[in-house]
Amino acid sequence: MTLTHFDGKGDAHMVDVSDKAVTSRIATAENYIKMKRETFDIITEGRAKKGDVLGVARLAGIMAAKRTADLIPLCHPLPITKVAVELTPDPDLPGIRIEATVKTTGQTGVEMEALTAASVAALTVYDMAKAVDKAMEIGGLRVMLKDGGKSGRYEAS
Repeated sequence: MTLTHFDGKGDAHMVDVSDKAVTSRIATAENYIKMKRETFDIITEGRAKKGDVLGVARLAGIMAAKRTADLIPLCHPLPITKVAVELTPDPDLPGIRIEATVKTTGQTGVEMEALTAASVAALTVYDMAKAVDKAMEIGGLRVMLKDGGKSGRYEAS
């Protein structure tokens, strides 16, 4: 198995996907942001000074998915057909669980877009609540589902 983003000389390059079939593709990524109980309560009760933390984080994640090729040097710009970002309060963390799903019809997958959406959503929660909790922890970023294309379906266990 070889890394596809390196040529025969070992130089980084953008993979040529022009010969790949155009197929429906989907990817889902997840992560979480842990916080103090007080911070969790402020967010879930809508008392954050900067406003609707979860709503803003959802929009930030959607915007981030659309800008992934601007952030990750070797990602292809893709015609994204859907982005969904779910932020679910989890009192057991305490914190917010984030799931981002991205769809396209194209010649390459959308795993990076889903990972970027989940990451930026978590970073936005941090930004909006850092005044009361600088010790928040973001973790667990991973691809949960990838489907479409030659490599087929992947689901995390």
